Amino acid sequence: MNNYFKIAVRNLLKHRLTSFINLFGLTVGLTCCLLILVYIINELSYDRYNENADRTYRITRVFYADNGSTSFNLGALAPAFGPLLQNDFPDIEKMTRLFSSGGTFKYGENVFNENNAYYADPYLFDVFTINTITGNPKKALSEPYSVMLNEEMAKKYFGNEDPMNKVIRFSNQYDMKVTGVYKSFPNASHVHPDILISFATLNDSSIYGKEALATSFGNNSFYTYILLSENYPVEKLQASFPHFIDEHLDAVYKNAGTPSKRTALVLQPLTAIHLHSHLDSELEVNGDISRVYIFSAIALFILLIAAINYMNLSTARSSLRAREIGVRKVVGAQRSQLILQFIGESVLLTIIAMVLALLLTWIFIPSLNKLSGQHLLISNLIDAKILIALVLLPLVTGVVSGIYPAVFLSSFQPVIVLKGLFSFSTSRINFRKALVVVQFCISIILIIGTVIIFQQLRFIQNTSLGYNKDELATMFYYFQGDDAYQAFRNEMLQSPSIKDVTRSSRIPSGSLLDDLGARVSSGDSLVLTSAELKFVTTDYEFFRTYDIQMLAGRGFSRDFGTDTSSYIINAAAVNMLGWNTAENAIGKAIVYGGVKGNVIGVTNDFHFESMHEQIVPMIFFLPNRMNYSNWVSVKMGGNDLHASIDHLDKSWKKFLPEVPLDYTFLDERIVDLYQADQRERTIFTIFSCIAIFIACLGLLGLSVFTISQRIKEIGIRKILGASLNNIVTLLSKDFLLLVLISAVIALPIAWWIMNQWLNEFAYRIQISWWVFAVATIIALI
Repeated sequence: MNNYFKIAVRNLLKHRLTSFINLFGLTVGLTCCLLILVYIINELSYDRYNENADRTYRITRVFYADNGSTSFNLGALAPAFGPLLQNDFPDIEKMTRLFSSGGTFKYGENVFNENNAYYADPYLFDVFTINTITGNPKKALSEPYSVMLNEEMAKKYFGNEDPMNKVIRFSNQYDMKVTGVYKSFPNASHVHPDILISFATLNDSSIYGKEALATSFGNNSFYTYILLSENYPVEKLQASFPHFIDEHLDAVYKNAGTPSKRTALVLQPLTAIHLHSHLDSELEVNGDISRVYIFSAIALFILLIAAINYMNLSTARSSLRAREIGVRKVVGAQRSQLILQFIGESVLLTIIAMVLALLLTWIFIPSLNKLSGQHLLISNLIDAKILIALVLLPLVTGVVSGIYPAVFLSSFQPVIVLKGLFSFSTSRINFRKALVVVQFCISIILIIGTVIIFQQLRFIQNTSLGYNKDELATMFYYFQGDDAYQAFRNEMLQSPSIKDVTRSSRIPSGSLLDDLGARVSSGDSLVLTSAELKFVTTDYEFFRTYDIQMLAGRGFSRDFGTDTSSYIINAAAVNMLGWNTAENAIGKAIVYGGVKGNVIGVTNDFHFESMHEQIVPMIFFLPNRMNYSNWVSVKMGGNDLHASIDHLDKSWKKFLPEVPLDYTFLDERIVDLYQADQRERTIFTIFSCIAIFIACLGLLGLSVFTISQRIKEIGIRKILGASLNNIVTLLSKDFLLLVLISAVIALPIAWWIMNQWLNEFAYRIQISWWVFAVATIIALI
């Protein structure tokens, strides 16, 4: 073994270029694998910190249209479901709910808007593993007007003071007593509450009401979790839900058929939420299992390319070691010993590469965190199972890289090589060429993927949304009554830098969830339609502020008193309702949510949600029917944006001095919709470039070695009159032919893969032929 080690080191030092290419390729390949492994471990670890994660489930709710298709799929339930489920199913050990309720919190002179505040049942600490710093988790959320803060919030409001039993003012309406402080939820959690308010507060105050909480099957905003008993058959509980729905919701759906045909409850494992749940209402933006698969494939591709480099260069250099092998065999070396020697050299190189890769991983993890928006830690690798994998990785990589060269080299016949009659067989050369083809197949696929991802995201950025998103500031508002809002709006319009102000129940860049059921005119009668019409309440200025065009009719106007019961729909709704043209829709009668009115306008289709979603049929009406317009949009103009923001700030403080101004520009919100896609593009591009670079580096090493073996031939050709171009063409044509063969194989594979990826977008580019041409040219270059 000592002798083998010496020979291995001598060979590494003697053939420095080849050794560098192999070591560099394996180091970079292993570094990419480790970085992606840290990411994958992090993604797969979500919510597993909970001690009872394997038997904790979230219950979600599905709504079905008349034709049986899914209308929308919610991650939350109505408030009455939780207690009823626990009452009807004794195998549910614990049940807890979270109800999001952002607002202002004040202590002394400190006032902050907090968006991560949740009402929580007392059993939250039994279902989730939460580390309490102060307070009794069994009692902290049992009394009304109790509140718990995470450690960051406690520091934010109280500094170095003891927060226990201090009183903070919530939404300038309720005094809440601090009953505990808990450690922030881990990064690998699907929810991160900063503040927990006792659920009993909802019962006791006028926020919701005890009776409504016990009987309401609407307002599906309560995220409901259950803890099942050990080894309970989950399928049995799931199968019981239709009967449960029919029993308790019969009165709710008495005019709409069997309740379980209209809605359903679904058990969702807690550990599946982050990667497998993309419902219409999620607590936070989740990950995606497809990204885990994509980056896993890229890591394996990069490592495979590096391993192919080693195989190719080792077999190409075999002629230099032919006599060494012949002598070893003559003096008694067995073939198994030679195989062990050459695999040992490969493993030694891989171990060195692994040590360097661990160092580079530690260096580059902060950069990967910036690119991915994650909180990845190299400590994720410090786990018994992972450490075993890290030990095995260089061994497996070394064996895979070295097995073919070892078997090939050990097969030399000593008589032939010692007489100098050794030559490569055609099959050996063809195998090496096949490996080059595999390398460049992968490289071309990655080039095409990078170009198409870039094109799709540019398409999203440049496509008209159907409204003007520029210089629109949006904010959630807290005005009590219409008069207060109108006074604020009038104050805002005093500045010439403010073009318009409007309010609505939702704003573009959000989700469309609500459908109140519609009846539409059919001849002289109104009939129930299966069309899903998602509604948004708006005021008179909404369409003007957003510069949304009318295809027919008009917008809402204060000059028409009947507009308080009139409707505006979009072009998608016209098509869905079978009215053919926008002009035909004007004057048609609709009963929506029980209120009859006529269609007075039809808007162009505009992208309210992201381009991952199809534009859905929408209906708009004035907010007088429900106090549901909680978003203000301010259209700014002129050249002085700072003056507009200053005026907004002053007006806000004048009317809402207790509420900090918290605004976001709409174009920033739209960028956030595609943040995950942008990050995926960046990371994909970086790893693709690395893979292509390693492949090219291997080809460079192979070319250099091939040319060094043909120096005499080149000299003779030049003496006989060959030009530089003739020589370059002669030496390049074999490699160029291999790249062209790679392109022929890779192009259809790349087309299929990227077509699948593009299908995730409702609005997408068509793949152009020139992308394949460009990828092939880049590979040839």
